[in-house]
Amino acid sequence: MLQMQDQFTVHFWGVRGSIPCPGAETVRYGGNTPCVEMRVGGKRLIFDGGTGLRVLGQYLLAHMPVEACMFFTHTHWDHIQGFPFFVPAFIPGNKFHLYGAVAPQGATLQQRLNDQMLHPNFPVPLQIMGAQLEFHDLTIDEPLLLGEVKIETALLNHPGEAVGYRVNWEGYAAAYITDTEHFPDRLDENVLKLCRNANVMIYDATYTDEEYYSPKSSRVGWGHSTWQEAVKVAKAANVEKLVIFHHDPLHNDDFLDRVGEQVAQQFPNSLMAREGLTIQLIAPPEPG
Repeated sequence: MLQMQDQFTVHFWGVRGSIPCPGAETVRYGGNTPCVEMRVGGKRLIFDGGTGLRVLGQYLLAHMPVEACMFFTHTHWDHIQGFPFFVPAFIPGNKFHLYGAVAPQGATLQQRLNDQMLHPNFPVPLQIMGAQLEFHDLTIDEPLLLGEVKIETALLNHPGEAVGYRVNWEGYAAAYITDTEHFPDRLDENVLKLCRNANVMIYDATYTDEEYYSPKSSRVGWGHSTWQEAVKVAKAANVEKLVIFHHDPLHNDDFLDRVGEQVAQQFPNSLMAREGLTIQLIAPPEPG
């Protein structure tokens, strides 16, 4: 087993977009909204606080005291609605560093997480959380150093803005690109920059091209992309492994199975994100 300080692993706790969708038809991929954990060089990084964060919180109760850095792409509901139910944040002795960009209208991440827990929206305020919470406003395009781990950021094409992330450590890299819409005439330079030669690219492929360009119910302008565009980006950026993420709540397990088969035909080293999936960027040592 790799010690945590020698790991670069990616764990998926919530992979669904827009709204949680539990039920018999979403069992294999899961119905929780976005939450991705990376354990990198001894640090625990958490990306987004959808309902998958509640599940991660239950897991972390057996590993306290916990210190982690939490990065938010933006604060649409599906990316923050698990935060009020993140039990480790209520327990003294734990420590969380929370990072997010200031919203276009000037609201900080702290203000927005605070507001969703104000009465009458929620029974207890953020101030009840007993863990040490340290909030940081991100400066986009300015690398953030966490010891030997370097975090790069760039703006994504999403209503109200969203932030894409790239995590670098010891020559390995993972890109987290969710809630972004591709451009009709070109690949997004910000996305390419974050994904260049990455070992893993996690990409928002909420729709298929057929859905996105549907004459009857077009998704153009909704702020999300397609698996076909994900393949284009992965090839252009020389990505090693592509992970399709932020599944539409209307896409059941069988639908996602079919999408996965189509993606694999065009990009063989690909995966459909599902709850419980773990990707190791560093191969474990051979036994002996």
